[in-house]
Amino acid sequence: MPRRLIIMRHARSAWGGAGSSDHERSLDERGRYEAPRVATRLAERGWVPEAIHSSDARRTRETAELLMEAFAPAPSLTFDPDLYLAGLPALCAAAQAWDPSWSTVLALGHNPGWQDAASSLCGSVLGMGTANAVLLEARPGAPAGWSEALLGEWSLVDVLRPEDL
Repeated sequence: MPRRLIIMRHARSAWGGAGSSDHERSLDERGRYEAPRVATRLAERGWVPEAIHSSDARRTRETAELLMEAFAPAPSLTFDPDLYLAGLPALCAAAQAWDPSWSTVLALGHNPGWQDAASSLCGSVLGMGTANAVLLEARPGAPAGWSEALLGEWSLVDVLRPEDL
């Protein structure tokens, strides 16, 4: 099976009141509705990750928990503070710890970093709204290690958008 990467932006979040930080923003009602719909579509398409590697922000934590409900078997779940508002360099660094036997990983984070990472990997300019998931496959001959594979070229398979489901 080819190596597959799902780059997903967190579901829609609420804008906090005075005194709340960006890191602590939670999902709004629409976000809590959309995340499981995207996860269900991923599962229907056979794109169930062995691992979810996520930013540690509250909105990504909540999105990840909603995604987990649709996946069986349940993937490994890691919350990484280095992925908060990060992009491809931080994703490559995180991938050094990923198990090379995993065929599918879901990376959950934020824009603009995630949209830039997905665009860079597939060579196409992509826009990523909230709860969008970019499905990528490593091109044949990709290195065995995840961090090395992320330095190569990937094929864009699809972009899942909640409004299209």
